[in-house]
Amino acid sequence: MKLSAVVLALAMMGASALTGTRQFMEQDAQMIGKSPQWTQKARATASDDVKLQFWLKHNSTQIAAFEEELLELATPGSPSYAQWMSRDEVAAALSPAPHSVDAVASFALDHGASDVHVNKMRSIVSVTVPANVAEEMLQTELFHYQNNEYKGVSIVRAAAAYSLPVEIAEHVSIVGDILRFPRLRQKLQIEQAKPDGADTGDEWSTCGAAYSAYTNPSVLASTYGFEFPFTKATAGNSLAVAEFQGQYYDADDLEAFSSQCGLDSTVTVTKNVGGNNEARCQVGLEPCVESLLDIEYAGAIAGAIPLSVWYSDTFSLLDWAETLLDADDAELVHSVSYGNDEAQQTSADYMESVNTQFMKAGAQGLTIMFAAGDQGVWGREGVGKTYHPDFPAGSPYVTAVGGTDFVTKSTIGEETAWASGGSGFSDEFSQPTWQSSQVAEYLANPDADLPSSSVYNAEGRGYPDISALAGQVNPYFISFKGGKFSAVAGTSAACPVAAGIIAQINDARLAAGKTAMGWINPFLYQADSSSFNDVTSGTTNGGYTGGFTATTGWDPATGFGSINFSNLKDAALSY
Repeated sequence: MKLSAVVLALAMMGASALTGTRQFMEQDAQMIGKSPQWTQKARATASDDVKLQFWLKHNSTQIAAFEEELLELATPGSPSYAQWMSRDEVAAALSPAPHSVDAVASFALDHGASDVHVNKMRSIVSVTVPANVAEEMLQTELFHYQNNEYKGVSIVRAAAAYSLPVEIAEHVSIVGDILRFPRLRQKLQIEQAKPDGADTGDEWSTCGAAYSAYTNPSVLASTYGFEFPFTKATAGNSLAVAEFQGQYYDADDLEAFSSQCGLDSTVTVTKNVGGNNEARCQVGLEPCVESLLDIEYAGAIAGAIPLSVWYSDTFSLLDWAETLLDADDAELVHSVSYGNDEAQQTSADYMESVNTQFMKAGAQGLTIMFAAGDQGVWGREGVGKTYHPDFPAGSPYVTAVGGTDFVTKSTIGEETAWASGGSGFSDEFSQPTWQSSQVAEYLANPDADLPSSSVYNAEGRGYPDISALAGQVNPYFISFKGGKFSAVAGTSAACPVAAGIIAQINDARLAAGKTAMGWINPFLYQADSSSFNDVTSGTTNGGYTGGFTATTGWDPATGFGSINFSNLKDAALSY
């Protein structure tokens, strides 16, 4: 159904939230129906099925009370520390009113939807309907869009603002992924692993003397001190990595990596959620590199801890989060090496909706970890008048993992901030109390050599929280495309490494009869400085100018630095 010129003008100008008896949604959305990464193609037709996810509004008073309770659960020293909630308890505390669910479900049924699904948190109503029906429901026009770089990737999105009847809009925060164009990740910084013939006779040679210039699992174990190999896991422990964008994995490369690096056992995926297509890993120039990097290093560090892969072909963090929270046996730690700039998100409502899902996950004892990005303070938007903070690394309910390099090439020891490591302060999420003192100390430190206050939001949530090796001084050794060895850099490597270490710490707690670490951020900000390898040099300028400089203590360049496994484990066991 075609929108009138008057209605379109009102939607684009934000002149009014209402048109007749309808209300425009996501009113702060920018660039509706347009994206530099996507090209509009044919109009969607009745033969195209469209999934509509109505994310229901949460009561702001309930959210505030829930956040206070969750902070108590996550703060060491609290009488209720780590006494995580069940899914039913979270749902009871936060679920929208039953009449909200009924109203939205009836709206869908009235338009001919035959299968209305309500998630287990009772906060999302999902239906799949023909595109023409979706257009009528939302009073917009839907088109196919093709990605400019990945030609095989096509999505359906609205070409104009969308609206809902006012009596339905009062219950709905957003209709998920109707407006948002995903920014498919840029290709990893990858190079062919070049044999140099140097046999160092130590950790650097464990994947072969010819590849001694590259970071490998043994180098990481010596640097951070985690148990390696990790041969016996406690019952109930688990770890997962999330993959999107056609990033699959294949057994041949997991075997080649494990064999070449002399691992005690072959890296194995215990459970797959969402499917896998091994044949795709043999096609193209850099197939499956992202997923194989995640799996090879998370698996090498976790060892006997069961490793799962969650795959989503929807290019949607919202969809991934809903699937995760609907699962009856979600893994305790999740590593996600995907993200975009906050400025690239459709709206504040979208980011807040995703953030709420992360909060629910943390309350159930899950640790959600995200790579902080690979463009320094400038983000994927590039150099501009202000820095571009990462999303969702800037969410207070995820643990953001930044990047480091060795100060001296091929020398295990002191680390420096990787210039391209994601870094900064959120423009959307306010600074949480659990990090306020560390941020204040950083901002008052003359060694910080702060950039102009006009380029960042000093009152926003600061990130990263921790870091790990990620840079090009000694990039990561991987196997891909059937045993072809390459070297990869990025916080996409740092995140699964940190997640594997946290999984080992979880194992120690579970073995001691304690619960998992869950939402870990307040714990990290109370941990003694000896729990980390402080990084005190380097600036996250992304290879340009500006950036944040690493100093003593927490900083928005590397967080607290990298993990000192033994000390952080002891701290975790002390509560």
